[in-house]
Amino acid sequence: MNQGHPPPGLRVLITTNEPWGTYHVQPLLDEAARRGWELIQVVPDVSRIKPGDPVPTATPRTAPPADLLVVAGAGDWPVEVAGRFPRLPLAASGLAYLGPREAADAGRLRPRLRAITAASQGAALAFAGHLGTRRTITVVGSPRTDDLPKRVPEPGLVLVLTSVTHPDSTGEAAPGTDLLLAAAEELRTAGKRIMVGLHPREDPALWARHEISQVSSQTAAARAEAAIGIPGTVFPLIAAVGTPLVGCTDPALRVPDYLLTVCSSTIDDAALAVSAVDNARLPASETLREGIGPVGGSAGRLFDVWSKAARGDVVELA
Repeated sequence: MNQGHPPPGLRVLITTNEPWGTYHVQPLLDEAARRGWELIQVVPDVSRIKPGDPVPTATPRTAPPADLLVVAGAGDWPVEVAGRFPRLPLAASGLAYLGPREAADAGRLRPRLRAITAASQGAALAFAGHLGTRRTITVVGSPRTDDLPKRVPEPGLVLVLTSVTHPDSTGEAAPGTDLLLAAAEELRTAGKRIMVGLHPREDPALWARHEISQVSSQTAAARAEAAIGIPGTVFPLIAAVGTPLVGCTDPALRVPDYLLTVCSSTIDDAALAVSAVDNARLPASETLREGIGPVGGSAGRLFDVWSKAARGDVVELA
């Protein structure tokens, strides 16, 4: 690994709470290419990496020398990887939503962290809880809002945003699929056109009776009058497009407040879906800013923080 001042073209290892979930790293590849950086996601093995995945991957044994290790959470896998690279500078960046409860082994990461970033003030509050820290977290925005599609809503089109029905070795699941399926049926019966934006790990067979979007949920949202789904990482991204959201909140669901505040409303009964969608509106601009974060230039801000951390700086500025 590099010592002292690293060269401009950094090599950054990244590891997430979803050990094989490369979809959180993929939005960073354009900025990496622009800067001449190399991003490599560290995975337990390559058995679950699909052929042609654009995100370079390596195991802890095959990872090349690097300038920085970024953990996107304090789950079992990121903590294990950090332990495998004890001499690498370490940063933590919230690339996906995490609940505010402190992770069991977060204390093993905290002393090494040179920088912590999150997309928004709301995400920063939740990420601080996850890491068990009171340090300042640098709010950089989400790179997925750097190039927003132009919104041209089509009458009667509703985007349904799924989560993951069953947990597996790749990551956890969020409850609420039955509620969302029933809500989609209520909307279809009321004459709405349903398009489904699948979570990357969702079982598409559950949604086979509906049209499944062939583009990203954020791109699909530009066509929808409203979106309804299980609150997750994509919710602030959809709100950034300008599409109002309705959250389906199963009683067992626990998500950070900022994912709920970007919603027009939340429902726990499918019979309320049609009315909620018909009346969906974006929240106040201040509420949106807290949930979405700064829009435009987010990848650049994130990489600037990583560059400082790789140089040996401790980043504390908000």
